[in-house]
Amino acid sequence: MKEHQHIEWKESWRDEYLRWISGFANAEGGVLVIGRNDRGEAVGLPDAERLLVDLPNKVRDLLGIMVDVNLHTDAGQDYLEVAVAAYPNPISYRGEYFYRSGSTNQTLKGAALDRFLLRKQGRHWDGVPVPGFAVADLSVQALNGFRRRAAKSKRLSPELLEETDAVLLEKLRLFEKTYLKRAAVMLFHDEPERVVTGAYVKIGYFRTDSDLLYQDEVNGGLLDQVTKTVDLLLTKYLRAGISYEGVQRLETFPVPEDALREAVINAIAHKDYGSGIPIQISVYHDKLMIWNPGELPPQWTIEQLTAKHASSPYNPDIANAFFRVAFLESWGRGIDLIRDACRAHSCPEPQFNWDNGLWVVFPFTPATRAQSFDEAAVIPPASESQPESQPESQPESQPESQPDSQPDSQPESLELRVLVILAEGPRSKAEISAHLGQKEVSGPLNKAIRLLLSEMNVERTIPDKPNSRLQKYRLTVKGAALMTTLREAKK
Repeated sequence: MKEHQHIEWKESWRDEYLRWISGFANAEGGVLVIGRNDRGEAVGLPDAERLLVDLPNKVRDLLGIMVDVNLHTDAGQDYLEVAVAAYPNPISYRGEYFYRSGSTNQTLKGAALDRFLLRKQGRHWDGVPVPGFAVADLSVQALNGFRRRAAKSKRLSPELLEETDAVLLEKLRLFEKTYLKRAAVMLFHDEPERVVTGAYVKIGYFRTDSDLLYQDEVNGGLLDQVTKTVDLLLTKYLRAGISYEGVQRLETFPVPEDALREAVINAIAHKDYGSGIPIQISVYHDKLMIWNPGELPPQWTIEQLTAKHASSPYNPDIANAFFRVAFLESWGRGIDLIRDACRAHSCPEPQFNWDNGLWVVFPFTPATRAQSFDEAAVIPPASESQPESQPESQPESQPESQPDSQPDSQPESLELRVLVILAEGPRSKAEISAHLGQKEVSGPLNKAIRLLLSEMNVERTIPDKPNSRLQKYRLTVKGAALMTTLREAKK
């Protein structure tokens, strides 16, 4: 025999073992055996008769619950079994809450305690009312965007979508009496981080686990986070392979767009927002990884999650809003939809792992690795003996497509230095110049930036206004790959 979820052995009684009784009561119940050692062998209990009377009273007085205490004999050795039922209400011992998990007794604190108390009350994190927020504080744009999506999905009646914001929120069950629920603020406020820390998505492009090339954050209401995150991944972090069927141009991403969208939606909808940690998406040259901080339903395993299962959303109110706009289904089919999309595009199926949250890993095929990292487009490094570029007479506002008069347009040391500076984040020309130790923007720097723009190694932060005084420049995926290649070549 071994200790497990429902049994614990102790050689003798100590009052601190009331914590284990609290843990059993707060979980699924169990039996605390007094008079057996760690191997389950009966070692005897000299004061068994006294404990048979004292223990029920002590448990009642200090924990407020009733337990059955039974005396048994094994090979002439007395021992006690304290049978503890699972209680629907939380049971504390001296102001602390304990929970039996596997063969361990855990002290509940912070977010874990919040989750436990809400669950015992039959509530969820996103259903908690939030004082200090009114309908007028929500984003009109976000609410109207919800209406447009819901009208297309036809999962809400046209009459309801014509109602006021307050009525719509009421029908979506986003009110608790006169207070908005957390779900309402998370869905429709421009700054949900005013309610909870970490309510955003982090995306990073990594050369190795310790070498981050660049990163972005996606903020705003949760519905907008979905579209912004998917768009950013497809336009900046994943490079599509190009093919043609006749005159039709086809783009193939290393992760099917349907699978990527479903994975992002599930991460945002089902995240444990009480953790205070953002969703993290890591992109490498050979894989894309999504980590969603959260927890499985009680007693679930990763095998149950990835097999056929009923829908059990962690945030039911958020999930309901996602369902109304056809972001989610209500049958627990999210993982199946991801797998089906990968199979339909002949891509490897994603891997699912659990480590303080759900990891979804999309491996790239050898054919798509170069597309994601853009290795084929990396320009070979320039010779060390090449002269520095001469000052450019044309102003920066001239069309970018004008050919350079130099016969060799390969990046030189100045281009590499600019790439290294931009790897730290977007910079204006003046900021780049200052990093280079120059007092003002020089002709060679203007030329270097134009060259990097024309080769799509950098991009403007305000592309529609190239001469804006607020204009800055940032790395593209191709530029990050080029910088890495040039650095390696210099070693």
